[in-house]
Amino acid sequence: MPHREHGPRGGPDGTEERRRRSAEQAHRELAQQLRVDSLRCSTRAGSGHPSSSLSAADLMAVLLRDYLRWDLSHPENPNNDHVIFSKGHASPLLYAMLKAVGVISDAELLSYRRFRSPLEGHPVPTLPWVEVATGSLGQGLPVGVGIALSGKYLEKVPYRVWVLLGDSEMSEGSIWEAFDHARHYRLGNVIAILDMNRLGQRGQTPLGWSSAAYAARARAFGWRALEIDGHDPAAISGAYAEALRAPDAPALIVARTMKGKGVSLLEDKDGWHGKALNEAQCAKAIEELGGARDIVIEPEAPAPGERAPRPAAEPLRLPSYERSTDVATRRAYGDALKALGAARADIVAVDAEVNNSTYAEEFAKAHPDRYFEMFISEQQMVAAAVGLSVRRWSPFASTFAAFLTRAYDFLRMAAVSRANLRVCGSHAGVSIGEDGPSQMGLEDLAMMRAVHGSTVLYPCCANQTARLVAAMADQKGIVYLRTTREKTPVLYDATEAFPIGGSKVLRHAPHDRVTIIAAGITVHEALKAHAELEASGLSARVVDAYSIKPIDATGIREAVRATAGNAIVVEDHWAEGGLGDAVLECLAGEEPIVARVVHLAVREMPCSGTPAELLHAAGLDASSIAGAARRLVSDAARAAGASSP
Repeated sequence: MPHREHGPRGGPDGTEERRRRSAEQAHRELAQQLRVDSLRCSTRAGSGHPSSSLSAADLMAVLLRDYLRWDLSHPENPNNDHVIFSKGHASPLLYAMLKAVGVISDAELLSYRRFRSPLEGHPVPTLPWVEVATGSLGQGLPVGVGIALSGKYLEKVPYRVWVLLGDSEMSEGSIWEAFDHARHYRLGNVIAILDMNRLGQRGQTPLGWSSAAYAARARAFGWRALEIDGHDPAAISGAYAEALRAPDAPALIVARTMKGKGVSLLEDKDGWHGKALNEAQCAKAIEELGGARDIVIEPEAPAPGERAPRPAAEPLRLPSYERSTDVATRRAYGDALKALGAARADIVAVDAEVNNSTYAEEFAKAHPDRYFEMFISEQQMVAAAVGLSVRRWSPFASTFAAFLTRAYDFLRMAAVSRANLRVCGSHAGVSIGEDGPSQMGLEDLAMMRAVHGSTVLYPCCANQTARLVAAMADQKGIVYLRTTREKTPVLYDATEAFPIGGSKVLRHAPHDRVTIIAAGITVHEALKAHAELEASGLSARVVDAYSIKPIDATGIREAVRATAGNAIVVEDHWAEGGLGDAVLECLAGEEPIVARVVHLAVREMPCSGTPAELLHAAGLDASSIAGAARRLVSDAARAAGASSP
């Protein structure tokens, strides 16, 4: 059913008034169908958010019928528009839309929220045309910014990104990070639709129906803002047409709506958020809405297109560093990312205004067309990376490890979205020194290990870092690389391989009596401790556990078993959730190893000081490790003697 790109569909003959009335009636009928289907599926499920779906039905009916460009027979057409329900709890409305275009059947619609149904309570990308997971409010628009960046600057295609916002999520700071970045990058391909229905989960939102206040805020961020009646099809259509007229300015449509619109039991009634109607209530509501319909819409298909071939790149030439020279792993990250960008045209990078510290600036200088500055907006940085991942780029995002905690919900949701992105956290641990604890990433290993399907890497030298950066590019899921501020000695040759899930034994002998397991900065302290112990006649094994998740369970178990179960784990991280817990988990596997494990980690709040002072104060320096090894071996010997007959 073809239609005009920037206006309501008209008939081949008749007056303009007749065409207008016909289009308006078609919009209203489709909106009522969307409402009915939202009620049917949520009532069948016995849960959901029907009232939040009913308020936006007119907005989505006009979009679906007259403005959305979807080539349903070619989902991979790069010119297809993108629709994101930032208010993901309105999933019944989204699924009703997919049924209206024939993407899902009525039977599938009624499987909503059932076990193993792809129609989950909040959208996830297990369905065609659902590209990201939403439901944690405040994330859809930031992800939309990432998709729009790809369309405008990387793919250079004319798709639009339509984002349905709820008024409650307008309190989230991440929404305004997205507003700021959409303005900065002149993303006129972003159209945000605010379903201003006044009621949140527990009552009225802060601004209620004050559309002028929302519009003023948007304009202050450099957006165009249009205030409309969100239940008037003509006004909605006019706003959409106006929103599309400025290619370099994003638009916010502030639509005054009524929660539960069309059902007297629900209309503008508090206390119905997240509650489904029972069967009797649903039957009455459907009757009030004029009964069930079975309208099938064929959205306008955009011009056919194919993903532009990415230019051929040069062979990968990773940087190499001389053994025993001192190079910071953060420096090697930037050098390797630059080299990877030269070798692969799908590599893109984002950073949170610290690229001269993370060294992502090396990529930005070499490949400015594939670098996006996210400023001090860590949530937007991760969301942009997710959006770029949707468009099949391979994004690398970097900032201080400590500041990634602000974006943790976005990382968690990125895993729900099945996104593939690479994250680098620099300035980790007390070893950063004088900047003090506000800048020290001490939670990051625990945080990233807990993300579903994640990979967590912690290199100790520059050549190892370069190899791991290259490996990250092809690793699925959320991949985290922890880098160090301080320069550290280069331990490995540039040709050494570091498979994900592996480890390296740096020191070993047949008569080793204790295994020291370390990663990153503490590998160097462990090697110093080994030399000190060796001089005093105590032989120790040193394991570089650079892959913290997945950890080399086989290698670590073998090392600990070879040293009679004596092990020391040393990490520049809080004691909870990091390398120590990873080691304990692998030792307590299907065939547990009886082991005596000493865990050296940061246990007191650090302060400013030199790296050496802070490592010593935390008990992570070479002398502390050596002392712990002597005590452990001595205690083990006494225990063995006491148990002898």
